[in-house]
Amino acid sequence: MRLALIHGFTQTGGSWAPVAERLEQAGHQVVTPDVPGHRGRPAAGMWEAADALADEVGRAVWLGYSLGGRLALHVALAHPDVLEGLVLVSTTAGIEDPTEREQRRRSDEELAASIGPVGVPAFVERWLAGPLWATLPRESAGVEARLANTAEGLAASLRLAGTGSQDSLWERLAEVPPPTLVVNGVLDARFVAIGERLAAGLQAAQVVVPGSGHAVPWEKPAAFATAVLEWLATSQGAAPR
Repeated sequence: MRLALIHGFTQTGGSWAPVAERLEQAGHQVVTPDVPGHRGRPAAGMWEAADALADEVGRAVWLGYSLGGRLALHVALAHPDVLEGLVLVSTTAGIEDPTEREQRRRSDEELAASIGPVGVPAFVERWLAGPLWATLPRESAGVEARLANTAEGLAASLRLAGTGSQDSLWERLAEVPPPTLVVNGVLDARFVAIGERLAAGLQAAQVVVPGSGHAVPWEKPAAFATAVLEWLATSQGAAPR
């Protein structure tokens, strides 16, 4: 099976190495593209980024983490022809309330404006100090890969592809073809609840990984890879072709 792993904000395709290795050892072909706005790629809005990734990657099981999950969901809706399956990790379908979405857009703008003055290394440190990554060990954070990004690219990614700029996709989940899987870390209570709602809307299975928080693939790479491999082996329509 061909698997496309789509990374989160401040990461790069290389961030997936601990998971990609395990999936490849199980006999799968893995591709790890850099998301627009990262590692020198021009930033783009969600739909434009989804178009670019679909063209680049082609047909695969799309597995996206956080920002990458939001992008993978856009790919599933805009390009179902390239979708052999969808795995959404610690992600959301957007913000429904217009007022809350605008507040988030303004927050994303403030964050974007702060990157240039402090530089990427300091920004990455501040980003990883946030509460979502409180359970992510320093040695698993992949700081070196994150430093391959530019201040301009990260700022543009926040402005164009931040949650505040994204359309709410909650009402469109039924359009996503199966098979689908939702993965969360048990310590990430807010996103476990969001994941439950995603799974219901997608008619998907949900796996909650013990002992992990928001960054499930890097906190518990072996358990995460096992969950994905078991789903690939048992999901109708997701068997290797």
